Amino acid sequence: MEIYDMTRAGRAVIAARLTEKMGVTAPTVWNTVHRMHRDGLVEIDGSKALTLSPAGLEAAESIKRRHLLTERLLVDILGLDWADAHEEAHLIEHTITPRVEARIMATLGNPTTCPHGNPMPGLDPATRPKTRPLATADVGATYVIDGINEPAEEDHELMTYYQRNGFVPGAEVKVLEVASYNSTITVGIDGRTVTLGMPAAENLRIVVEAPAIARA
Repeated sequence: MEIYDMTRAGRAVIAARLTEKMGVTAPTVWNTVHRMHRDGLVEIDGSKALTLSPAGLEAAESIKRRHLLTERLLVDILGLDWADAHEEAHLIEHTITPRVEARIMATLGNPTTCPHGNPMPGLDPATRPKTRPLATADVGATYVIDGINEPAEEDHELMTYYQRNGFVPGAEVKVLEVASYNSTITVGIDGRTVTLGMPAAENLRIVVEAPAIARA
């Protein structure tokens, strides 16, 4: 899943980045990569960059879809805290069969994103808005939050901070100040003023243009 997630985030996938992300040794990563390559799931180019094969992409998308649907089920149906959904979904996703997946999808009304705003695999890019990080927002402008970058979901403390302060998909924020001297951004949200560090703001996506299909 790490290869899929990094590719989805637009990052080049190399062994060193996988080692850092997974917290394991380089030989462990390469053993796994070579096993996936042998099974036809991963392709390795001349620079040792990694890409998923069509079979690998199909398998990864299936796992990712179950994960995102599980998050939706936990939040929308069971009422689990938004910040806790990612961790809990990891414990459940591998037990969901295709039949159960289809029932969850139907029960939830065929959602297009997870609770954190990240799109279901296979979604037409034209249905997604154009976004940029909150950290790059213009002072005085008002934006709608599209979602949370997927790598940030691994940080439970950060996700709890977002939830506590209302930084969730659909929330409206007005940029009041960008302070380069201490790397913070101050916004108005839900009648409150909140100052957050640039790393936290970098992981919040804001809408800058409606989806292409909506504009057509």
